[in-house]
Amino acid sequence: MKKFFKFVGFASFIGIFYFGFTTYPKLDLISGFSAKSIASGHFIDNRSQEMIEKGDNDIDMIDLAKNKIEAIGKFAAASVYGLKERKAIYREGLGATLINDDFDITKPYLVPKRTKLNNNLPFPYGNIEPKDTVFSNIDYVKLNAAVANAFDIKDDSSLKGEQAKQIKKRTRSLLVIYKDKIIAEKYDTGFDKNSKLLGWSMTKSITATMFGILEKQRKFDIDDSAPIPEWANDKRKLITTSDLLHMNSGLQWVEDYNTISDATKMLFQAEDMTRVQLEKPAEYKPNMRWNYSSGTTNLLSGILRKQFKTHQEYLDFWYSALIDKIGMNSMVIETDMAGNYVGSSYGWATTRDWSKFGLLYLHKGNWNGEQIFNENWAKYVATPTNRSEGRYGGHFWLNAGGHFPDVPRDMYYCSGFQGQMVAIIPSLDLVIVRMGLKEESEFDFNGMLKGIIGSLKK
Repeated sequence: MKKFFKFVGFASFIGIFYFGFTTYPKLDLISGFSAKSIASGHFIDNRSQEMIEKGDNDIDMIDLAKNKIEAIGKFAAASVYGLKERKAIYREGLGATLINDDFDITKPYLVPKRTKLNNNLPFPYGNIEPKDTVFSNIDYVKLNAAVANAFDIKDDSSLKGEQAKQIKKRTRSLLVIYKDKIIAEKYDTGFDKNSKLLGWSMTKSITATMFGILEKQRKFDIDDSAPIPEWANDKRKLITTSDLLHMNSGLQWVEDYNTISDATKMLFQAEDMTRVQLEKPAEYKPNMRWNYSSGTTNLLSGILRKQFKTHQEYLDFWYSALIDKIGMNSMVIETDMAGNYVGSSYGWATTRDWSKFGLLYLHKGNWNGEQIFNENWAKYVATPTNRSEGRYGGHFWLNAGGHFPDVPRDMYYCSGFQGQMVAIIPSLDLVIVRMGLKEESEFDFNGMLKGIIGSLKK
């Protein structure tokens, strides 16, 4: 019996040691992700804690977190086995921010000034319901079948186990716009046209667009060296803003969401996310190595902030020059503890409002007669950058190399974690938005796009 208890004690020790070695260092990130997700989903989109836990937070390790929502104080807190509690506070206009113990929640803060589009026009150029339009060159039976196929197959009791898991496509919404008209729109249970959905890295394309607008206003030149004083006396001074937009800076960075990496430490620990990439050394010469980096986008957000005399002007610019200008009135770009927009990851909007951003690019920056950015900016972001094998342009993903074999090569798109997509196909006058919880390795984007495109009669 003594041997048995010794064995149990030894096994318990090994278990605790293994947990401490493999999991404990990640607890700060686990509870941070969970608290931030709960706060954002609840206060931005009015989802229940249960809905967020079963949907957004049902990720390996993240589901270890225990969460709570404080409605009066407008915050969410999370911990793992009572350890490493993290808190995310919600502030109207700024969304949810993951904070640390040093953050002063009593300190006054600025919020962006918003204007709502109110021109009595139907979608997309106004917020009135779109007019029904039937196109003779569309096979609506094929279109509706392609859209339906992107969603979970429901109530099929004959499918069990692995088969049932394979049909869980976890699409939350799918919207197809042809010639500025909605031709298909579908939402999963619990979501509708008013649901605000997190675009994750689709927000990067929003951030890049702000530079296109500044260039049109002749206030910025992306081909100049990046305006970062800390780089003035070393080889990083050769990095241009265009190199940053192309993810071709040569700076050190590890983008891995399954480990403690540069990306996860930035998003769930950094007070000022604009400085994390800034402080990294150069590993390669500019334009010699393509390396996807969320830190680069937040560095760009910091560069944008320095173009304005005041913090208020920086906060207002994103909305007045772009977001509210084209009627994306549901959109919220969340900020970090230092008041910077987290341009890499934290943009929320309805599916229809995400589609407006795609339409702006489809029309080369022209929005109902007003040129938001120059036409050549759309060409710039859709041109393959060096070393990306035709996959990436200026903060947009591309199909120039035929990554999606059954989709036109001129397609370019915003892409986000867990399978968010705003696809722009100029040759077909199409914008397709898919929001969900499964990405390319588990969801057939090529098949979805092929099915929708196949409904257009030649």
